[in-house]
Amino acid sequence: MRHFPRQHRYSRWDGSQQLGLDADAIMGELTEDLIEHGDLRWAMRNLLSRGMEIPQGGYMQGLRDMLKQLREHKREQLERYDLSSIFEGFRERLDEILGMERDTIDQWLDKPAEDDESNFADDVLKQVAERNKDTLDDLPEDVAGQIKELDKYEFLNPDAQRKYLEMVNELRQAMTNTFFKNVENMVSNMSDGDIERMKDMLKALNDMLVKKIAGEDPGFDDFMNEFGDMFGENPPKSLDELLEQMRQQMAATQSLMNSLSADQRQQLQSMMQHRFGDPELNSELRKLAKELEFLNPEGSQYRFNGGERLDLDAAMQLMNEMQDLDDLIGQMQTAERGGGMDEIDRDLLSELLGEDTAENLDQLKDLLNALEEAGYVRTDDEGRYELTPRGSRMIGQKALGEIYDRLKRQSLGNHAVPEEGRFGERLEQTKSYEFGDPFHLHMPRTIRNAIDRNGPGTPISLQPDDFEIYRSELITSTATAMLVDLSWSMALRGSFQAAKKVALALHNLITSQYPKDNFYVIGFAAYAKELKPHDLPYLQWDEYVLGTNMQHALLLAEKLLAKHTGGTKQIIMISDGEPTSHLENGRSQFAYPPTPETIRATFRAVKHCTTKGIAINTFMLDASYYLKAFMDEIAKINGGRVFYTTPEKLGEYILVDYVQHKRKRLARRA
Repeated sequence: MRHFPRQHRYSRWDGSQQLGLDADAIMGELTEDLIEHGDLRWAMRNLLSRGMEIPQGGYMQGLRDMLKQLREHKREQLERYDLSSIFEGFRERLDEILGMERDTIDQWLDKPAEDDESNFADDVLKQVAERNKDTLDDLPEDVAGQIKELDKYEFLNPDAQRKYLEMVNELRQAMTNTFFKNVENMVSNMSDGDIERMKDMLKALNDMLVKKIAGEDPGFDDFMNEFGDMFGENPPKSLDELLEQMRQQMAATQSLMNSLSADQRQQLQSMMQHRFGDPELNSELRKLAKELEFLNPEGSQYRFNGGERLDLDAAMQLMNEMQDLDDLIGQMQTAERGGGMDEIDRDLLSELLGEDTAENLDQLKDLLNALEEAGYVRTDDEGRYELTPRGSRMIGQKALGEIYDRLKRQSLGNHAVPEEGRFGERLEQTKSYEFGDPFHLHMPRTIRNAIDRNGPGTPISLQPDDFEIYRSELITSTATAMLVDLSWSMALRGSFQAAKKVALALHNLITSQYPKDNFYVIGFAAYAKELKPHDLPYLQWDEYVLGTNMQHALLLAEKLLAKHTGGTKQIIMISDGEPTSHLENGRSQFAYPPTPETIRATFRAVKHCTTKGIAINTFMLDASYYLKAFMDEIAKINGGRVFYTTPEKLGEYILVDYVQHKRKRLARRA
């Protein structure tokens, strides 16, 4: 795990330094999704998917951007190459080889006799040339057939023979590539001794696989001690790693076959078949293929439609790259769906898209570490992320800050004050001191009053009438229950997220600025339930239950507020419609339109709250005729107030109303 340094070292910026991750900025990016969906894991997945702006400038790529790059790279490869050119390349090389051989044959046939003694030798050579000419004339039309026939052919032209053997060696390498990675050392310029060693290696490998399948110790270390040099510069470190490499190679070869036409596939298989000309070696290869059937290397199919030519070796490398692209795309998709970021192959990402993209992946992984180290999230016993109390406060603070920002733009609402006094909160306005006032002395004005009375000079003599104090206001203790409608209509109208954000903001405001106040949140749909502060970020509307049970919510609020004997008690209710359910014998009764029984039960709950001195202030997100009539009746019974607003203005209405009605003027100008 990467740890962020506690100390800082400063140096000149050269463009290479990594900018630190701001945990507050990361939480800010998470907040909207968390409030919208109530799911921390979903919010984290979405952040990792889309990336984020870096506060110091720039943009951190998300998984979505990387996936787009991978798919674009894959598309470019498909539109770049022409697989059929493999056979065109073999055709051109064969034509060149056959042309060279025919020229030599013609030279032998046209060679004049020098004397009688050479006639016999010339006749023999001409007979060989005639036989070879007939063989070449009878070659099949297709490339695979010609190669098969030429395997038995004795070339007259040594350069043509050399070129043909080079081509055969490529086919051997391609065949071996079916199973092994980095096999150049295994098949390049194979001598008889090399073929014998390869047979020994394949036999040992087959024996090792049989032991593994039987559950015995396969003896991998002994195998690698003897044959490790045949597996390139980075040989596998375990049998499982070797098998995975072989599965990938087999899948790449199968992908090449799948991407060719049926005729081309048959030709390539024929060209690669029996390439080593050794029955025992070919037998071991067939046995290996059978032993590896359990790996199930199905391969993919790619539709190339470009024009760039490539040979067989390049085609095999291309298939490996296409397989890597598909594997990496799959890893990215799994991570986007909530899988582990550690499953993404960083080295492969760097190889395909560059080191800059790989460093972006590192930063994405560090996002979650930064949140943990800042104390905003933690993992539970099952390894899932959850918000800490500090993280919940941070989300509430952001919600509150957004509302204050809107109020500031409108020149409305609350402003921060520099300090608090024992008897109230100090204001910037002043007044003459009266007996009993808090002695919040405004020294400059007090001295100015004395100078105005006595004139300039020292010492300054102060009289009681010179004292001028800051005005202050009494902060009363308030117990508040916020009732949030969780019915499906709130979500359909886009009101639920606004209500949730207000609940978070008001909770943050009260706990940070009015610690003596008490605040409860009650969610209600068919039934009402108290919501604890740490549950607020996860709050979701009730998708499957019908009903708006204001009666149950009011009764639960009355019960919670009854615990407080002093100060002000109030209910803040947020809804977008009339009640459509009530309790009968402890069970919710739903009906739409609302029945008289539901309306009467709700009014009775309002009266209960009223008799307990609880004010009910309702913030309605709809303004239909019937709703207004119902809310007017509640206001008449309770004496509370009704506000008709929109989701966009809800937070401003509630916060301004809460703060303004907290304050009671204690001292007035004389």
